[in-house]
Amino acid sequence: MIALSDSVFITPEEYLQLEEKSNIKHEYIDGQVYTMAGTTDTHNTIVGNLFILIRNHFRGSDCRVYFADIKARIEKRNRFYYPDILVNCDPQYPETPTYKRFSKLIIEVLSDSTEAFDRGDKFNDYQTLDSLEEYVLVNTKHQRVETFRRNEQGLWVLQTYTPDDQTFELQSINLTAPFTDLYQDVELEAIAQKAELS
Repeated sequence: MIALSDSVFITPEEYLQLEEKSNIKHEYIDGQVYTMAGTTDTHNTIVGNLFILIRNHFRGSDCRVYFADIKARIEKRNRFYYPDILVNCDPQYPETPTYKRFSKLIIEVLSDSTEAFDRGDKFNDYQTLDSLEEYVLVNTKHQRVETFRRNEQGLWVLQTYTPDDQTFELQSINLTAPFTDLYQDVELEAIAQKAELS
């Protein structure tokens, strides 16, 4: 992410107005606006596969799955993020057409430019959502899914899935799906080789 300015702070309302007119997506972190990096074929295919799996699972239910242009609002931290996938299942809360505040499940598909942030500060911010039950990271270099689930004590517990498991589980929405469906038509990204010091 690249900050548009280090000195100009804007309100959430100003950010939302600017974002409505922008051709480029930006995330908002406590008054600062950051340009989002583009994605890859691998990333988009995985997100598309996830959307189809979850959308088909939800047919006839009150749950909704969103991707691409819908923001997650993190009110306790004054942030707006664009998760790759977010799920809302509580119809009692009125929602806006451009952002959601009561996500039950958030999924991020990892990339070189965002992985550290997705694992660190962004996950830390997402944890302040009282509604969030599960945070999932999907790898683009290996067939691997990492799920962080909030337990009854409020602690986040990690469970990792690989092709050896054959399926992966999104417990927050009672979905078990085959690994082959998640990575269908996906060409895994190459792992950058670090230069060895002599």
